[in-house]
Amino acid sequence: MDPGTLLLIMIGMIVSAAITLVAIRAGALGVVRNAQRRADRLVEDAEARKRAIDLEAQEAAINHRREVEVELREQRREFSRVERRLEQREEALERRAEGLERSEQGLRDRAAGVDDAERAVAEQRTLAQAELERIAGMHAEEARATLLERLDVELRDEAARRVRAMETSARAEADVRARKVLATVMQRMTSEITAETTVSVVPLPSDEVKGRIIGREGRNIRAFEAATGCDLIIDDTPEAVTVSGFDPVRREIARVALSRLIQDGRIQPTRIEEAVERARSEVDRSILEAGEQALVDAEVTGLHPEVVKTIGRLRFRYSYGQNQLRHCVETSWLAAALAAEIGADVEIARVGGLLHDLGKAVDRELEGTHAAIGADIARRFGVPREVVHCIAAHHEEVKPETTEALIVMIADAMSGSRPGARRESADQYIKRLEALEAIANSFDGVEQSFAIQAGREVRVIVRPEQVDDVGAARLARDVSRQIEETLQYPGEIKVTVVRETRSTAVAR
Repeated sequence: MDPGTLLLIMIGMIVSAAITLVAIRAGALGVVRNAQRRADRLVEDAEARKRAIDLEAQEAAINHRREVEVELREQRREFSRVERRLEQREEALERRAEGLERSEQGLRDRAAGVDDAERAVAEQRTLAQAELERIAGMHAEEARATLLERLDVELRDEAARRVRAMETSARAEADVRARKVLATVMQRMTSEITAETTVSVVPLPSDEVKGRIIGREGRNIRAFEAATGCDLIIDDTPEAVTVSGFDPVRREIARVALSRLIQDGRIQPTRIEEAVERARSEVDRSILEAGEQALVDAEVTGLHPEVVKTIGRLRFRYSYGQNQLRHCVETSWLAAALAAEIGADVEIARVGGLLHDLGKAVDRELEGTHAAIGADIARRFGVPREVVHCIAAHHEEVKPETTEALIVMIADAMSGSRPGARRESADQYIKRLEALEAIANSFDGVEQSFAIQAGREVRVIVRPEQVDDVGAARLARDVSRQIEETLQYPGEIKVTVVRETRSTAVAR
């Protein structure tokens, strides 16, 4: 390549580089100018936003100032109204004070006139007293004593008549109101009572099963009785075995276990223990479910699980054929209705009625009355103090101190003694009536006695020459106390002593 061509190539390269540099510079200048324009626009936008924010702030300040001014004007108007009212009250007080001053002045004038009149009356009384003493020949103190004695006798007679009339009226009104409240409450609640015996009967598919239950040399029946704590009565009753036990829960466990063993067919000591354990678990679950259902029925919440489980044990407890768990729910309903009628605490009465027989679930395992045991259990598991008092006092072992405790006592008596609540056999009924009459006839001075109103009342006829009025009252208390100590009965029994005196004369 010749030097001229190289020179041209170099010149071309130089020119190209120059053109490239110029283009790059021009591009850079364009970028700078674009950036400058964007910066200018951003600045303008920022200034516009600042002006808008300033305007908004000014408007907000103006609005706030207007609100403050409006509030201040309202406050000034309110202050003005208060000041006017105060001024009016001050004027009224001033007028009243002036009126009181005039009244006081009038009273002072009247008092002065009364004093003058009293002095004149005293002078006239002195003159009249002297004249009366002269005419009657009796000293004033003697006449006063005679007059006061006569007035005392008359006032005592009048007071006695009025007291008797008031007592009769109050008793009649109280009876009417009590009947109305009790009728209203009992109309709200009715329930059926299922009677059940104290033993459980397990049906058998055939009498051949009795031999398997007894086992070789009686080992099966001994193992069953040892595991359950209940007795099996196997007699000539066709296709049935009786389970007898002191504890109703144990009796239910034994009944369930025996039923399962009979269904399984394999009756031996090992199977007996397994069946009893399964039955115990099943009965425990049913007890808890029964307690929870009782809380739902009574509309009670918030009780400790142990209390719920204990109340559920009453599902298997009966008294005169009345199921104790249903009795507790029924008592809760009655207590709540009574409390609502008379304005007492409904919730305390409701819970107290539900738990009042809580101790009956374990009274065969612990010493003491069921009221004391139930109160101790409730206190141990955080039941409110008012409810614990209702439990402890529902049989008056503790003196009732609250209206709710008295309501629970009344509801318990209503649930246990209302017609149809409890059931007993005809033989037991007749024996109880005979026992009531025998107790009444055992006292001196009793001529005859009658058990009436299905054993709810005992009428005792006494000889008037041997028993006076005071002795009749004492005899009623003694007979009632003897009945309480010797008999078991549902509800309460009224003892009425009748003392009749007859006088006969013949006109000839």
